[in-house]
Amino acid sequence: MLLRIASSFAKPIGLSVHYSHFRSKNTSYGVISQMSHQVLRSKSKKLAHFRLCNVSSYATELLEVLANEPTFHVLVIPGNPGVVSYYKEFVESLYELLGGSASVTGKITVGHLSHTKKDWEHGRLFSLQEQIDHKVHFIKQELQNDEVPILLVGHSIGAYICVEMLKRIPEKVLYCVGLYPFLALNLQSRNQSIIGKIAASPVVCVALSSIVALLGLLPSQALRLIVSQSLGKSWSSAAVEATCSHLAKYHTMRNMLYMAMTEFRKLSETPDWAFMREKHHRIAFLFGTDDHWGPLQMFEEISRQVPDIALSREREGHTHAFCCTEAGSTWVAQHVVTLINNQISRSTH
Repeated sequence: MLLRIASSFAKPIGLSVHYSHFRSKNTSYGVISQMSHQVLRSKSKKLAHFRLCNVSSYATELLEVLANEPTFHVLVIPGNPGVVSYYKEFVESLYELLGGSASVTGKITVGHLSHTKKDWEHGRLFSLQEQIDHKVHFIKQELQNDEVPILLVGHSIGAYICVEMLKRIPEKVLYCVGLYPFLALNLQSRNQSIIGKIAASPVVCVALSSIVALLGLLPSQALRLIVSQSLGKSWSSAAVEATCSHLAKYHTMRNMLYMAMTEFRKLSETPDWAFMREKHHRIAFLFGTDDHWGPLQMFEEISRQVPDIALSREREGHTHAFCCTEAGSTWVAQHVVTLINNQISRSTH
């Protein structure tokens, strides 16, 4: 959904949680300390790898960084589009900042089924509910006999999916973190109104998906130039490549729009405040300052409805599409690791 991506990145977003940095009075010592830290980080850097697996007979793209003896699993649930490649730098930063103690699994394509490079499902369209079911099936299939606790990290509509997964399998999920969460329709957003009308029209969806597919036929260098100049001027090379390899496909665009249509229908309902109040100690949200998908009125509504829940605002200038820049991926990973460490500390006392 190129319109959705463009609108998501149109304005900068910023943050409210701040990290303090130690600055040595001895300049030489500070430089040496910084260099040593960079060496240690480079040594511990472990690259994520892609894997294709079968979940309930559906081809599912995974992006994984696996620990040898993990103390917990972090399962990253993408937004829409649900292309795992967008989260490569974020997932690698999570693993590194957690010190290799966790198996970090970012799964996509029914995280989004059929948001894939190849049309594995032969044109089938998948709804929001089917994407939720797919994530639950993934845990039951891949992690059912694993006693290691699971922490969910969801981006945008992925945050909503995480809350629904906590409802379905509370015995498996220890904690949920929602990043720039899309939890309800924003009736004040013109962008959402336009996207909703496009997604609701099958004729427009087919036409738009066909146009995008034609762009995908361009030589790779030409397509990469178009993407980098129009959408990804500040994007990482991994995000630009993910857009070229996955989004410029008819089946991916159709599924993005169809999922968006079902999102808009479901999220027109009032959020389940009773469940959030009951599980407030197992849920945290990070909001942006200028994000129409997770607007500040939703931040304020949650603080009224669920006063004890962990809420944060970002003011560092990142956007809803934080995962498309290296700086955004690193900052948000730091924030998530802080939340995870605090939750693990509370659960062991």
